[in-house]
Amino acid sequence: MRRSTTTDARLAADQRRSGLRTVRAVAPYLWPADAPWVRNRVVLAVAVLVLAKIVTVATPLFFAAAVDSLGGTAPTPAWTLGAGAVGLTLAYGLARIGGVGFQQLRDLVFNRVGQRALRMIALETFRHIHALSLRYHITRKTGGLSRIIERGVKGVDFLLRFLLFSMGPLVLEILMIGAVLWWLFDAWYLAVVMGTIAAYVWFTFAVTEWRVKIRKVMNDQDTDANQKAIDSLLNFETVKYFNAEDREARRYDGAMEKYVAAAIKTNTSLAFLNFGQAVIITFGLVAVMVMAAIGVSRGQMTVGDFVMVNAYMVQITMPLNFLGTVYREIRQALVDMGEMFDLLEQPAEVTDRPGAPALAVTGGRIEFDAVRFAYEPGRTILKGVTLDVAPGQTVAIVGPSGSGKSTIGRLLFRFYDVTDGAIRIDGQDLREVTQGSIHAAIGVVPQDTVLFNDTVGYNIAYGRDGATQAEIEAAARAARIHDFIVSLPQGYQTVVGERGLKLSGGEKQRVGIARTLLKDPPILVLDEATSALDTETERDIQTSLRGLGQGRTVIAIAHRLSTIADADRIVVLEDGQIVEEGRHDVLLARDGRYAQLWRLQEAEDADADMAAE
Repeated sequence: MRRSTTTDARLAADQRRSGLRTVRAVAPYLWPADAPWVRNRVVLAVAVLVLAKIVTVATPLFFAAAVDSLGGTAPTPAWTLGAGAVGLTLAYGLARIGGVGFQQLRDLVFNRVGQRALRMIALETFRHIHALSLRYHITRKTGGLSRIIERGVKGVDFLLRFLLFSMGPLVLEILMIGAVLWWLFDAWYLAVVMGTIAAYVWFTFAVTEWRVKIRKVMNDQDTDANQKAIDSLLNFETVKYFNAEDREARRYDGAMEKYVAAAIKTNTSLAFLNFGQAVIITFGLVAVMVMAAIGVSRGQMTVGDFVMVNAYMVQITMPLNFLGTVYREIRQALVDMGEMFDLLEQPAEVTDRPGAPALAVTGGRIEFDAVRFAYEPGRTILKGVTLDVAPGQTVAIVGPSGSGKSTIGRLLFRFYDVTDGAIRIDGQDLREVTQGSIHAAIGVVPQDTVLFNDTVGYNIAYGRDGATQAEIEAAARAARIHDFIVSLPQGYQTVVGERGLKLSGGEKQRVGIARTLLKDPPILVLDEATSALDTETERDIQTSLRGLGQGRTVIAIAHRLSTIADADRIVVLEDGQIVEEGRHDVLLARDGRYAQLWRLQEAEDADADMAAE
């Protein structure tokens, strides 16, 4: 039990630190040094807020004076300037309108500040996610990641809207009402009001802290269910192939069942919280009203005073009831934002050194100098690879699965930094230049070209920002897909579907080749670009790939050896080391590892042809 209590206390302390960290992280967006207009609007909004509360607190005074004026049982206060019941009633109405008007003006003034902060935080998060390493994105579930961002941004919006203009104004209003009650009556009224508020706040905070843990479980189950749904939809074809619709439905329903159980606990705890708050508020309201009734019966207070006390208590209880909801939502918003800021604090594995220059490609020479690399300690993938690719040369890298072929392409693109050794382009170590310039210099055609759920034209134009329609069509012609595109009912405006599912594998590859042609990079990496295609389509695509490689330094990572037989040099990689290299005919004559792979693939192709017959 003691261990559990200690753990709970530690978790609560961590949550408080996380909440303070989140508030500190948001604060600069509300008071930015580079945007004076934002600070001016914040100051103006606060000033209007104070005016709104002054008018709100003064409103019951006019009401009480009007009641006493109608009853004629008490002298009219001097501050009313002799106004009669009608005048005081009109003043009461104007005060109510003024209070609401100032509140709306406050929101209007602050709206641009809040929306700007929301936009800046969302943009920073989006940029940071793209800056994180490939390793992070491989291990992270996209559905869960999008849910964290969505809830975090909504949490920022809620925090800006309610923490500043609900919690702060409520505290100010309570203090002002307490001062008025003390000044007009005596300290006992202030003591009862403050005691009620203290009991209410303590109860609300204590129960809400308990509810946050339940809500966290509910959020986790919500994220899990959402992830399962997105994962299933992204793999729609796989689900169909294995007749797994019912299996996926059961899997999703199982996650939703856990979510529902957590949601029921959350709603039950909410009912308990609401009832407890109502009891505390009612006790405080009744106590103050009894005190006021006694004062009236003894002639110490007027009926107007009784009405005023009642108005002030109602004025306090309404926002206090709202406080319960606001506090719960703010607490949850802090949790949601905490997850998003945890994401923002996730360090990027690959970073540019301060002042790093851009890569200057003069010829396109690529050097791997004793490169060693491990995705994780104890599992080395590349073991001292040394390779020199001359400018304009096509070098093919082949080898069995797991030999490290694709890792070479990822290191060249600087998805990862080498563990030891160096990779250079035209003598420049990739770790000493900016990632953006490396990415601009290298074009990649992967095994499976993934397209955006947009038009064919958009996907080709993605190769170079600002490309004209004529340039897009020229790239499509070079990739031999223009005729196919114009045959479509909507031509270049045809939407390709999620991940390009409306196109065949060969068509997607041609779109990928077209956008790489549009990018026009001096260095090209073909990462098993045709291994997922049928033989006829593969031969057709090879013609386009040869055209794409003209005048460029090309590294072709290949599984099917027939596709790289005409390469200037073939490098055989096995167990992270180069075991052979040379031209196709030379390697066959040597009758080494490459010749074994070639004969093995010929036998597999022959078996496939026999099976097809």
